[in-house]
Amino acid sequence: MIRITPVRLIGAADEMIGVVETHEALKMADEAGLDLVEISPDARPPVCKIMDYGKFKYEESKKAQKSRAASKVTEMKEVRLGRSVKIDPHDVQIRIDQSRRFLMHGHKVLVTQKFRGREIAHRDIGLENLAKVRDQLADISKVEQTPRWMGKQASIILAPDKIKVEAIKRKIAKEKAAKEGISEEAAMKAQEDEAKKALAAAEADAAAAAEADDEDDDEE
Repeated sequence: MIRITPVRLIGAADEMIGVVETHEALKMADEAGLDLVEISPDARPPVCKIMDYGKFKYEESKKAQKSRAASKVTEMKEVRLGRSVKIDPHDVQIRIDQSRRFLMHGHKVLVTQKFRGREIAHRDIGLENLAKVRDQLADISKVEQTPRWMGKQASIILAPDKIKVEAIKRKIAKEKAAKEGISEEAAMKAQEDEAKKALAAAEADAAAAAEADDEDDDEE
């Protein structure tokens, strides 16, 4: 309820109408099928605007959501390609899928290939594994660090390509909306909820794999 009168009124098309009595401003908003919203209550007279209040609140919510996403701290997730260069291709694909979930959620990924015993003499095999991961994730990522060696292991760092990630998210949401007969906004929200669950599963799988690797190293 706007109790002060008069108010400085802005029209629905952002045109400056001027100072009018509050009851007149309310009448103009009602005739337009819109709402009278106080946007600068501390000004004298207060500044009000004729607008769709529901749409205004939705847009403000989206802006706040984007702001939170932009300020979110990027984490580095590690994905290990097993305990040896002799990792099964199926297991490599599992690690690629885990990495994809991390990248789609905005995290960087440290992909590590370990070499066991004399395998270090065949570095090319391990590098091929890393290259396979890099190439299959090129649609959503960019290489931040080329292979770096530390003892008997080599690692690369992949960072999410934000433009590509957002494009894929929009494409998935559009397809989901068309298939399920819902709005793209609803599809995007459902997609975000699914992505959070997938992220949690990827984190659990990566942690379990890392723990198994560490236990294996202790036994050697």
